[in-house]
Amino acid sequence: MTYATVMVSLALDQPNDARLQVAGELAERFEAAVVGVAAAQFLPPLYFTDGAEAQSVIDHGRASVKRRLAGLEGQFRTATRNRGGHVEWRSAMDFPARFVLAQARCADIIVSGGQSPAFSDAFSLASPKDLVMQAGRPLLVVPDKIDWLDLRNVLVAWKDTPEARRALADALPMLRKARGVTVVEIPEGGEDRSAAMERLTDVTAWLARHGITATARVSEAGWNQSAADQLGIVAGDIEAGLIVAGAYGHSRFSELILGGFTEYLVTQSARCVLLSN
Repeated sequence: MTYATVMVSLALDQPNDARLQVAGELAERFEAAVVGVAAAQFLPPLYFTDGAEAQSVIDHGRASVKRRLAGLEGQFRTATRNRGGHVEWRSAMDFPARFVLAQARCADIIVSGGQSPAFSDAFSLASPKDLVMQAGRPLLVVPDKIDWLDLRNVLVAWKDTPEARRALADALPMLRKARGVTVVEIPEGGEDRSAAMERLTDVTAWLARHGITATARVSEAGWNQSAADQLGIVAGDIEAGLIVAGAYGHSRFSELILGGFTEYLVTQSARCVLLSN
């Protein structure tokens, strides 16, 4: 398995340098095509108007969105100019998440920016929360402060679920390029640590059959620490540049709501995170 097509999702009014840098690195590492995608909708003003004045406001708003999308294309083409291989741009006047999700059919992996807990704009931003739950492709979340894809040490957050298994399989190309791989499980409640280690032994043996040497680790953090806190401690201990994890969520009132652990992974700003659902 490899990544033959890397898709990078760009956003209006957001920093895009980090995700462009990482997407370009992935394309080079795996000799992959890179596809840039972006979409936005004009958000009408809240005040009321009608007739010719209303149409003028709409026309000017749409023209502004088109100019800004063209600016994103220029940024994408500049960033990928020397990357080699096939480069393609796709954009539309559309809701960003809807457009990116439709284009995901052509990609092996999607690169997205992280998300501030306080900011979400469905008119200009394809939220990583929506992408990871609906794309059917692994999502690489790149915080804005990251300037390269550090695969020296990779941390796999293991939970014996279909989502974690898919994430591990989706991450195989990156894991093969890592210098060190650690698979950690965080026991829940009073769960037997020996049972957790038995599961991790199976996982590391599976990785070994794929040519990847991995270390198993059961978290020893205190009872008053959340799973996210415990994962952060382990990631710091091994100086992880990438975290691999399953994404967990559920539907409520037709909205996709992420669990607290996955919410932490898409909003933390220290490391790249590969997520699969």
